[in-house]
Amino acid sequence: MAPKPTAKSAPAETPAPPIRQPFDLEDLEGVGQTTADKLREAGFTDLMELAVASPGDVAEAAEIGTAIAQKIIGEARRRADVGGFESGTAVLERRQKLGRISTHSKALDELLGGGVETQAITEFSGEFGTGKTQLGHQIAVDSQLPAAQGGLGSEIVYIDTESTFRPERIVDMAKAIGLDPELALSRIHVARAFNSNHQMLLVQKAQELAREKPIRLVVVDSLTAHFRSEYLGRGELAPRQQMLNKHLHELLRFADTYNAAIVVTNQVSARPDILFGDPTRPIGGNIVAHAATYRIYLRKSKPPKRIARLIDSPNLPEGEAVFSLTGEGIRD
Repeated sequence: MAPKPTAKSAPAETPAPPIRQPFDLEDLEGVGQTTADKLREAGFTDLMELAVASPGDVAEAAEIGTAIAQKIIGEARRRADVGGFESGTAVLERRQKLGRISTHSKALDELLGGGVETQAITEFSGEFGTGKTQLGHQIAVDSQLPAAQGGLGSEIVYIDTESTFRPERIVDMAKAIGLDPELALSRIHVARAFNSNHQMLLVQKAQELAREKPIRLVVVDSLTAHFRSEYLGRGELAPRQQMLNKHLHELLRFADTYNAAIVVTNQVSARPDILFGDPTRPIGGNIVAHAATYRIYLRKSKPPKRIARLIDSPNLPEGEAVFSLTGEGIRD
């Protein structure tokens, strides 16, 4: 568990990463004034955002052909120095610079390899009452701490799809770790998503906000609620998965562009699966399974305890951790 500060901590004590500055789109080969204006209107003002965009998205935004869009993206990638090969040593060095956010549970942090990782999607799934939303709140508070205390010194985007965000809970958690409650609340930018399209639009709005503020964490609580309720029946399964896949990749793009952590909660359905050791299974199927970097399944134990099981990770072994839901937040 991250050590408690001895005095009121101001997140600003930790130097924030530099905010990406707009560049002149007209400097890119093949981009004229009209095309540049359309790209800006669509939100492409950051070189990295353009470099990792799909040709279809750029072509639609700028009303140009796919071939021209590919050339523009290629030029952006060349300038941003992305898309080429690099040595495994270089990848290791870059990963050593990743940030991690404490959950305020030493056992859970160890299960996650040191905390919630940036440039990754961490999924918490489970039945109601297992602590998914509480974890989202706790990580949003802890992210504001200085790096030496388990945070990123960051501001946060919180996408609320089920009206579960509670500022009173943020106040309790902030007080417990020595943060100014008003300052902590002011650094969390909350938006209620009213449907799946609005939920996806809010990721674009988060990109705009991240150009002005040090956003290093995006919490989506919950990821699949709207998709599950709007796309009903087998006939709607394919379009649902297609839109969900697009949403997840936009979140991943945000994580890569701004070195941010993405935390999503997920509902479960009564579909037995031995992998989860419980007669439920997270919503989203293979789309969510492949997109999420770390998948943690939560289940209830004797109150106030909860059990977290790491069921999927590219580099960590499967395991379990026990944590508690207390008045002060997540604890061992």
